[in-house]
Amino acid sequence: MRAEPPPLAADTTALSRLLGTTLDALRHGATDRDGPLPAGGPDTVTRHLRQTLGDPLPDTGTGPDEALTTLVRALAAGAADPAHPLCAAHLHTPPLALAAAADLAASALNPSMDSWDQAPAASALEALVTATLAAEVYPHPTPRPDALVTTGGTESNQLALLLARERHGTVHTVVGANAHHSFRRAAWLLGLPEPLVVPAPRGTIDPAALHDLLATLTGPVLVAATAGTTDEGLIDPLPDIADRCDATDAVELHVDAAYGGPLLFSRTHRGLLDGLARARTVTLDLHKLGWQPAAAGLLAVRDAHDLTALGHTAAYLNADDDTEAGLPDLLGRSLRTTRRPDVLKTAVTLRALGRTGLGALVDACMDRAQHLADLVEKAPGLDLRARPTLTTVLFRPGGPGVTDATVAAIRRTLLTEGRAVLGRAEADGRLWLKATLLNPHATPGDLAQLITLVEGDTHR
Repeated sequence: MRAEPPPLAADTTALSRLLGTTLDALRHGATDRDGPLPAGGPDTVTRHLRQTLGDPLPDTGTGPDEALTTLVRALAAGAADPAHPLCAAHLHTPPLALAAAADLAASALNPSMDSWDQAPAASALEALVTATLAAEVYPHPTPRPDALVTTGGTESNQLALLLARERHGTVHTVVGANAHHSFRRAAWLLGLPEPLVVPAPRGTIDPAALHDLLATLTGPVLVAATAGTTDEGLIDPLPDIADRCDATDAVELHVDAAYGGPLLFSRTHRGLLDGLARARTVTLDLHKLGWQPAAAGLLAVRDAHDLTALGHTAAYLNADDDTEAGLPDLLGRSLRTTRRPDVLKTAVTLRALGRTGLGALVDACMDRAQHLADLVEKAPGLDLRARPTLTTVLFRPGGPGVTDATVAAIRRTLLTEGRAVLGRAEADGRLWLKATLLNPHATPGDLAQLITLVEGDTHR
């Protein structure tokens, strides 16, 4: 006799029971880990997982409860936990519980955002939410702005270059020395010349050097500025850069605000993004300072007409007569075909928290960064790179005998022992420890513990 097939996600009773199993496994895994990172390093983590997994494809399955319990617990035990206050290396956010819950609903319903008949309500929701977020970037919409949902900053930056190429043909890309690596890869993928690099001697683009470079170029140019650099969380001088672009024929501005863009929600800090609306395109990531489960990227465009270049027809998805009859055409909303309704978790978050609630979370993390900088300045054995602009703090042990190798070894020791997760960044020709503070629940005591751990490893 054939076994009954396992229940589908649409069986909410079965899903509820399995969700309980999953949550129990997450709790037990976090207890097993007992810290921000599993101790032992890569070999130990791999060995434990291999032992737990056994044969990835057994002849006879173990059943849903055992599989969920075993593998979710193992993954949680071996995870870098972004919700732990001592996990502060990367732009790796602790997602909001309500956003994760909405993401579960998206997975259970499984709309595919490539044709209306697979995602009737989800496609309408995406259009409404993306228009609203585009209006945050471009508050005085002339012409009409819009935004596309992407997998993150890399895809958004690639789309920005693609749209510039479709407007102008071969386009020269100009980036700062502080720019994200995705621009070089995007130019390569699109068959464009390798980006030209402007010096960023203080971590941000030098406008005078940009002016001098633009004076040597002919033909269309896309200048890519950054609002929130990966290494230091710095913001390029956007108004000055926009002035330089406007003063030169055939030069357009793109801003990679994947990190800093959500400052738009903060009444206190949104002024740091003055000049953003002068860009033709803007990259945003809400899985950074938006606390969404990945992926939650956006590309905002000042003129929705620019998106017509992405138009594409596949008869089984958007036949001309269906489109003429009023069925929305979704293929021009992405380079991807099958894609998740990632907009749902964002829509739930926007509705639940509002602009004020999201702004308060941004402000909290900005405050945490300033507090950590205060602690570093008061610690006699530590050097602070600079006061933070966003939520990134660079610091390192000071004093004679401390080399870049010392700094790297401290970071690796904390990682291997599972005690703290700090990043690394190079600035001023030296290596620095990097704390990226995206956890609004981190306390002053947590930050003091981070300092204590670094000081303790310095004196080993």
